[in-house]
Amino acid sequence: MAQMPLGGQRIELSGGGVAWWPCHIGHDAVVGPESSIGALAHVGQRVQIGQRCKIQGSAYIADDCHLEDDVFVGPSAVLLNDRFPPSNDRGKWKPIHVASGAVIGGNATVIAGCNLGEGSVLAAGAVLTKHLPAKEVWAGNPARYLMSREAYDQAREDKV
Repeated sequence: MAQMPLGGQRIELSGGGVAWWPCHIGHDAVVGPESSIGALAHVGQRVQIGQRCKIQGSAYIADDCHLEDDVFVGPSAVLLNDRFPPSNDRGKWKPIHVASGAVIGGNATVIAGCNLGEGSVLAAGAVLTKHLPAKEVWAGNPARYLMSREAYDQAREDKV
């Protein structure tokens, strides 16, 4: 077999973020300072990623989605933009907006047009089918209210 480079190469991005090769960052995507894109992640065209965001490996962020500052996207999470694929019509797309401080757990799926509020948490493996309000934690398929962000943060502190 021919010698192929192994993954894990750090790529410095022009906006001050980093990406771990191999990954895909689409045309006109913006990655903010101190943000990190994991290996095998797909960041679509015209995606906007704020400051200090962490996009874990194998995550998929569809074209035109917007992530504000301090967002975490877990491994293999999926953010969609087309409610009835394949529409082949960008005018019908409903890109996702993720507010500051939101967390999307590993292998979670966010259906097109379902936004996440500030400081919200979508649990690992959850499927978000409607808007997730600020400072709430949702889990399940379809995702439903589980607890407040305050209770979530307290539980995290108790486990340490």
